Amino acid sequence: MTKPKLRIGLIGSGFMGKAHAFGYANAARVFDLPYELELHTLADVTEESAAKAAAALGFARATSDWRALVADPAIEVVNITAPNALHKPMALAAIAAGKHVYCEKPLASQARDAREMADAAEARGVKTQVGFNYLCNPMLALARAMIEAGELGEIRGYRGLHAEDYMADAGGPFTFRHDPIGGGALADIGSHALATAEYVMGPAAGRITRVMGDCVTMIGERRDGEGLRRVEVDDLGRAFLRFESGATGSVEGNWIATGRKMQHDFEVYGTKGALAFTQERFNELHFFSTDDRKGRQGFRRIEAAPEHAPYGLFCVAAGHQLGFNDLKAIEVAGYLDAVAGRRPEPFNFRAGLRIQTLVETIQESSRAGAWRDVPTL
Repeated sequence: MTKPKLRIGLIGSGFMGKAHAFGYANAARVFDLPYELELHTLADVTEESAAKAAAALGFARATSDWRALVADPAIEVVNITAPNALHKPMALAAIAAGKHVYCEKPLASQARDAREMADAAEARGVKTQVGFNYLCNPMLALARAMIEAGELGEIRGYRGLHAEDYMADAGGPFTFRHDPIGGGALADIGSHALATAEYVMGPAAGRITRVMGDCVTMIGERRDGEGLRRVEVDDLGRAFLRFESGATGSVEGNWIATGRKMQHDFEVYGTKGALAFTQERFNELHFFSTDDRKGRQGFRRIEAAPEHAPYGLFCVAAGHQLGFNDLKAIEVAGYLDAVAGRRPEPFNFRAGLRIQTLVETIQESSRAGAWRDVPTL
């Protein structure tokens, strides 16, 4: 049976723009998607850069005008991988045009903007997705399932960390990530740690209800095109957490962690066992069980395998490993199933608002030097 076409418009062709393009290409070959995908138009800052990226990434058309892409009646999904401050105007324009919108994280620079975007999407009836593709790892789904099934017993504690070193050089330039509104390590990569915490802890522990934040700027000035500019955002942001169940925890977002390239880790502690995970070896989950007899106890490695769906669609053999772009393909497949009505949206704009609300509550707690309740949405 012939599948209906779904035409994609991509805004931005940097790191995440390429990842999204690869995600569409891989998803179409790995999954039984509900659509035949057409990579219709790519928009970038100049006609030259857009044309070059479109040719490299398989898009049929190119433009330097993102508004023209959004207005094109042929395009049904607008995919946004532009700098953070542009997410809101691009998404709202796409929603007003009746397009489905897939936006890379963070959804918006501020929670109030994310709320406006979520409200607009729901009112217009379009399907949305925010790009938190680390959540698509089958090992995270396994951790959540083990916790929910009671294999760890009563959950007592959680530790999460996302650390990289791409801002460790004090001589590095001032970038859009240093924008005083919505920038900083906690918002940029700590948001991944927060999303993972709530996903993994799941129904067993509930959501984060209270936070105590500590956001610190270590490099106070950076150079832009006009000279030195003051940096007001955090280079590392930490928070103590309280969950609905009474479990406690902590998270950290750190972009000056010298030597770390992709440390997205968590540990979960329960009365019957514990789990440990690191993105640096993200095809493994380590499990400790108190049921093991004395003298034989220790964390044992569980390797990703076809039993951990959808790993088996990529490879029939255990231990051969998924990669970063495979996670994006899984994310794309889940979102397109939602567009087709096969399943609920995996991580929609309302979920993106939730993460931005957590970030801002931690930031406010840090300024006040006091615990803060997380607002309900």
